[in-house]
Amino acid sequence: MYEIVRTFLRLIFRVFFRWEITGRENIPAEGGVIIAANHVSLFDPPVLGCAISKRRIHFMAKEELFAIPIFGWLITKFHAFPVRRGVADRTAIRTTISLLEQGEVVGVFPEGTRSKTGMLGKAEPGVAMIASKVGATVVPAALTGTNKVFRDGFIFSRFTVKFGEPIKVDKAKADKETLDALSRKIMDEIAILLK
Repeated sequence: MYEIVRTFLRLIFRVFFRWEITGRENIPAEGGVIIAANHVSLFDPPVLGCAISKRRIHFMAKEELFAIPIFGWLITKFHAFPVRRGVADRTAIRTTISLLEQGEVVGVFPEGTRSKTGMLGKAEPGVAMIASKVGATVVPAALTGTNKVFRDGFIFSRFTVKFGEPIKVDKAKADKETLDALSRKIMDEIAILLK
């Protein structure tokens, strides 16, 4: 089901949204990987998931979405798992760490919420902390155009997805200063991709 729907969505994104993907080769073919992207639209998770070539991606999604009939069941089938926003959700953190240790790809939006202005915000500390705990590779990603669908006279806006150079993170117990520096580096790389 996952691959059938992904193939269908890729066709939609290619034909109607004329999407362009660059840097896909920066995603490691194996091992635990965090895809860290900006977040401006509800379209971001499916677009990001379809932009990755062969690997499947797991996403954190706010727990309220899982209570929506049918939709909650559907996103579970597409490897989403719940996270409680505004608190340090230990269950979501453990799930993410477990997936990475199993060599999976996890999509994370470091800002923790969608940007209403389209401007890049400040990262929450979770991504850096998880990457350091596992020693995962972080691939920065930038999405543009997804927030313009059905807005400002657009019906089908052009989507772009850019994947940056991977950031290799050593497995270590990092202090706050180190985690803050890593968070800034991730966001700086996303900002460069957005230019």
